[in-house]
Amino acid sequence: MADSSTTLLIKRYASRRLYNTETSDYVTLEDIAGFIRAGRDVQIVDLKSGDDLTRQYMLQIIAEHESKGESVLPLGVLTDLVRSYTTQAQSVVPQFLAMSFDMLRDGQSKAMESLSNPMSAMPGYDAMRAQQQAFLKAVTGGLIDKPAPQNDSKQELSDIRAQLADLQEKLSKIEK
Repeated sequence: MADSSTTLLIKRYASRRLYNTETSDYVTLEDIAGFIRAGRDVQIVDLKSGDDLTRQYMLQIIAEHESKGESVLPLGVLTDLVRSYTTQAQSVVPQFLAMSFDMLRDGQSKAMESLSNPMSAMPGYDAMRAQQQAFLKAVTGGLIDKPAPQNDSKQELSDIRAQLADLQEKLSKIEK
């Protein structure tokens, strides 16, 4: 399998066909978009001249998706981009866009981290967890001496279920 950390080289032949140098087969624009969505960096070069055509093909992929109704870029943003090519803002726009997408990417990764354990972001979570463990230890008469594992959520869940079953069994004996 190809190393996904290296840049995938695509060569464009004179016939305008695109050739994947890793798999030795021809690819389409949609294939290239798929590589990019999967996290690969792609470079497209003209076989004859050696010119880097990556930007042109990236713009073509975006234009095709936008024309199919998969609109990501609002009309106002597109208008501002066109205007930026004819104004002094031209030098600022690329930096602004790069920083904006970096911030978006960082925000998405932080959101995904918080989704993996949403309670951990809550202020006082660790103190509340310690109090719950102390309460369980007191209620069960010290039968729960080991702290719950922090990283293994499946094991933690099964431990909690077992402890709950034990508590329910003890409560049903007390009621009789």
